[in-house]
Amino acid sequence: MARRHRDHHRLKTLLAQECARLMTEEGIKDFRTAKRKAALHLAINDKAALPDNAQIEQAVLEHQRLFHAEQQVDRLRELRQTALEAMSFLARFRPKLVGSVLSGTAGPHSDIQIHLFADTPTDVLLFLMEHHIPLETSERRLKLNNGDHVVLPVFGFRAGDTPIDLTIFAPLDEREPPRSPVDGRPLRRAGPTEVESLLVSDSP
Repeated sequence: MARRHRDHHRLKTLLAQECARLMTEEGIKDFRTAKRKAALHLAINDKAALPDNAQIEQAVLEHQRLFHAEQQVDRLRELRQTALEAMSFLARFRPKLVGSVLSGTAGPHSDIQIHLFADTPTDVLLFLMEHHIPLETSERRLKLNNGDHVVLPVFGFRAGDTPIDLTIFAPLDEREPPRSPVDGRPLRRAGPTEVESLLVSDSP
């Protein structure tokens, strides 16, 4: 029984490491896709051996620390600076940074994810159009704290080579963030002041 437990733990660790490699090196952003590809690459069919999202995020941090330590620090600082500039530009919509750029797991393929709060998505759309910003529209499915799912509009554009995704929420949703896909807890959000503090702490 103890040996079986050790083998199961080893498989889970291997899968988490392969998920981390796929997400860091190949730019896969979705945990489910990373798990499916990792299991396929390692020829592991035991679904019980799949790591949870928190284990994968930890493996991503370890992978970056082992293989991309200096480059990752520089890239993260660059992404946070770009995020801060975008948040300043979008200040009227009370922007909040979320995702890997905030958590510190961002790598070379990461995008910047920002939550905005507006009476209607059209308010944001018109603002971007007035500034002649080419954008793409899509949707994002999020899980709320009460367990319900909601589909929200997303506007995407690029700042240089960096993609920025803006998810549009209603004003009252600023008080209650959706659940994190990593651990299921309320998603961490950071305003410009906190992002600026992170940049100060990132400085060499």
